[in-house]
Amino acid sequence: MPSAVPEVPTPGEAPEAFAQRAAREKALQVAGLRPDAYVLGADTVVVIDDVIFGKPLDADDARRMLRSLSGRTHRVLTAVALVQPNGELEEMLVQSEVEFDVLTDPAIDAYLRTGEPFDKAGAYAVQGAGGRFVARVRGSLSNVIGLPMEDVTALLRRRLPAALSGTRT
Repeated sequence: MPSAVPEVPTPGEAPEAFAQRAAREKALQVAGLRPDAYVLGADTVVVIDDVIFGKPLDADDARRMLRSLSGRTHRVLTAVALVQPNGELEEMLVQSEVEFDVLTDPAIDAYLRTGEPFDKAGAYAVQGAGGRFVARVRGSLSNVIGLPMEDVTALLRRRLPAALSGTRT
């Protein structure tokens, strides 16, 4: 269920704080609509030089982002918030580092023509055609894709042991 939380950092908000706030607000908003459910909210941002790269506004913005990432290492931060039916909130933040190869303008232009970068933080999808730009990932690959599955699974196993084991309480 999508939330209506705007994904916009406040002035001076650190990337980590922004991702955590966005994930928490998304989870709490949906939990307000589904009070008997376990609700997982998440937000992923790409960060280089402490600048947040969200989803590009247009082709020029995507090109700018990809040029900035070219030949450099950036961070991918995913914040996750779990709201339980009793209102208890648990949060976590996962960080991965992604090293990009040097990108040529023709390679960037060809990638933009695929349409893939336009709904992706940082203007690339490691699991798609954008994966060819990635030289190395340090940390969770699933985090870079958009949800750190290893960490989320561990969180859910702690909070929903009966549900995940197949037993009922």
